[in-house]
Amino acid sequence: MHIDLSQRHAIVTGSTAGIGLAIASGLAAAGAHVVITGRTPARVDEAIASIVRSVSGARLSGVAGDLGTREGAEHLIAQVPQTDILVNSLGIFERRGSSTFPTRTGCASSRSM
Repeated sequence: MHIDLSQRHAIVTGSTAGIGLAIASGLAAAGAHVVITGRTPARVDEAIASIVRSVSGARLSGVAGDLGTREGAEHLIAQVPQTDILVNSLGIFERRGSSTFPTRTGCASSRSM
């Protein structure tokens, strides 16, 4: 099956690695103009280069910023005020309280991992 997204714009958050990068690559392969997001310009540039190597004719742009903050989200909205497709692949990791967590066999410290 071929999906034609050539008339669509997509934003994929957390798209510099992992599932987000794979989704961005797939959308680019389907013809969408894809906005790559990441925390640093270097990571965004690396992701764009990776997709360009694997997807002929990929239409990409990038926005760097921490989308876990209000400022980062506002920066993205200012740069890309409209989109057809939004994929949220952003992960926010926050350590709360103790540095131990339950496991099947007891407790483990994040330092022992």
